[in-house]
Amino acid sequence: MEKKVMIRLCAKIVAETDLYETDKEVQNLIDWVCLSEQIKENNNTIRNLIWEYKRIEPDCREGVRTQLERMKELCKERNNLYEKQNDLKGQKQQIEKSLER
Repeated sequence: MEKKVMIRLCAKIVAETDLYETDKEVQNLIDWVCLSEQIKENNNTIRNLIWEYKRIEPDCREGVRTQLERMKELCKERNNLYEKQNDLKGQKQQIEKSLER
């Protein structure tokens, strides 16, 4: 409630007097109030973003873990198939050599 009153007071001073233009201290005080309010709003936004990030992060990490595990499985299967393929090629070459004789 206080901050709304301060902002309204600053707005009223700026709108209805020439103190903002003529008195440097008034200008600095009004700017200070406005900047402080902006900082508070930014901090609240930052807190909300962090809260949202922390809320969704575990699911994202778990999804990434699941995908990484699947990728490992695929690589393992691929490697096994390469080994089998090489074994088959070796057997084929042996058969071809025996046929050449």
